[in-house]
Amino acid sequence: MHFEILVEDRSGQKLLDEIVPKMIGAKDSFEVKPYRGIGRVPKDLKPATDPRKRILLDQLPRLLRGYGKTFAGYGPGYPATVIVVCDLDDRCLKAFRTDLVNALDACAPRPRARFCFAIEEGEAWLLGDLPAVRKAYPRARAAILDAYENDSICGTWEVLADAVYPGGASALSSEGRQAVGMEKSRWAEDIPPHMEIGSNKSPSFRYFRETVRSLASPVGGPD
Repeated sequence: MHFEILVEDRSGQKLLDEIVPKMIGAKDSFEVKPYRGIGRVPKDLKPATDPRKRILLDQLPRLLRGYGKTFAGYGPGYPATVIVVCDLDDRCLKAFRTDLVNALDACAPRPRARFCFAIEEGEAWLLGDLPAVRKAYPRARAAILDAYENDSICGTWEVLADAVYPGGASALSSEGRQAVGMEKSRWAEDIPPHMEIGSNKSPSFRYFRETVRSLASPVGGPD
């Protein structure tokens, strides 16, 4: 199986580049493609922004149509899937998934596709493995990590910042959005090498893991 994985930012790419190889088999391949923000699925399924701006959901109907045509040309000997990974943030999961499925159903031919959500943010997948966070940041504030509830709607990146960043989320936020993005990218580099994907406690991470595994060849299988 070949996986095309679409994510909304560079930090998501760094996370998945590290962990996806632990989920797939020797015969599988993957590419993670980062975008520059999430946006929203256009109601008429026609992009409202320039493709060069690389806003994921705005371009998703066009991207899915392209994958449908490309995958159809691969033939049965080269199966492929596109997986769209998004932060849920404060969206309604049911309505959000419906928008994505509608964009997929409008494709002819229709690519094999899956939609996965980090609830509420990508940092939830990092916080799902607290031993990995502690290995990456030995001085992390234990009380904050221990109080975190997996996949809770709580301002997830702020929780991680409060645990590992000097001065916490308020200090980081005061430095501006660019500094926040850089720190998120740093977490996505530092923590995933220590992650044990089989023991992650984030339900949304587990859903992504099992989605990939259900399509992949057996891990450690013959070439």
